[in-house]
Amino acid sequence: MDGYFWAVLTVGLISTLICIGAGARGYGPNDITILSVAAVELTLLVYLAGSIISSATGNGPAGPVWEFWGYLLTALVIPLGAVYWSLVERSRWSNFVLAAVGVTALVMTARMNQIWYGPDLARAAGLMG
Repeated sequence: MDGYFWAVLTVGLISTLICIGAGARGYGPNDITILSVAAVELTLLVYLAGSIISSATGNGPAGPVWEFWGYLLTALVIPLGAVYWSLVERSRWSNFVLAAVGVTALVMTARMNQIWYGPDLARAAGLMG
C-alpha cells in the first residue's frame, strides 16, 4: 500500500463520517459536506498527478494499464456526480449519496493498488486471497 492509498483512506473516511452525520441529523447538503467530498476529489487528483509522473518515469502499473486508468478516471468522476446530485436534490438523503463517495473512492483505490503493484505484492499486503 502506498501513501496515495492511505491519503484516500483518511480523507475518504472522514468525508463519509461527516456526510453520514449530517444526513442522520436531518440536514441537507451544506458547505461542510460538499467541501469534504471536494477534499476526496482533490486527493484523487493528487493520485492522478502522481500516477502520471510515475508512469512517465517508467514505473507504471504491473497489471493491465487500461484497467488502472479506467478505475482512476471513474473514481475522479464519482465525486463530481455526487456533488451535482446534492445540488439538485437538496434533501438529507443527498448527504448519504455524498457519504458513498469516500467509501467508493477507498474501494477503487484499493483495487488500483492491486493493479499497480501486481498480484504478488497485493497478496502480500492482504488485498487478495
